[in-house]
Amino acid sequence: MQFTSAKLIWTREPKEYKIADGKIEIVTTPHTDLWQRTYYNFQNDNAPVLQMETDEKFFSFIVKTEFDSKHRFDQCGVAVYLNSENWLKASIEYENEAMQHLGSVVTNEGYSDWATTEIEANIKSMWYRLSRRNNDFCIENSVDGKYFKQMRICHLNKANEKISFGIYACSPEASSFRAIFTNMEMVECQWKAHDGQQPD
Repeated sequence: MQFTSAKLIWTREPKEYKIADGKIEIVTTPHTDLWQRTYYNFQNDNAPVLQMETDEKFFSFIVKTEFDSKHRFDQCGVAVYLNSENWLKASIEYENEAMQHLGSVVTNEGYSDWATTEIEANIKSMWYRLSRRNNDFCIENSVDGKYFKQMRICHLNKANEKISFGIYACSPEASSFRAIFTNMEMVECQWKAHDGQQPD
């Protein structure tokens, strides 16, 4: 199966975007985000997500992101959005002129977590590789599209059969920016089966 724009479906179509072969641009709408409950005690579920469906149990999705974000919490990256209470996302989230958060959020049964590491604020491009093995997922990032570093391994309770996966961009505060997605492809799963310690 190929990742093709003809098969993409919006969850909350943004006001401004462009879709062409090999390139997608999203201009974010202010006050859009994805988050569920944990710590902040609020629920935000209004960010645009552009995805395709698949029942493939083992695959990797690769995408390059470019962005001109300059406002706190602006973000764009990859997503597996099943419904409002079950999803994951990975992105760079702008913080201030000195630093950003490279991180991921996994939401199961309506509760989100957030795993991050700090990176320099002048980074304006990042590759992501999202891999699926049944209900389990591996998220990796790369600055050059060749050498990928693991960000996290996680589980989505509701990712049983058919899932939706793709890209997203949002601006939780009163801001807007242009996110560009290129080099999108769906390939054989690059996250190999575990060959270490055997299960009990």
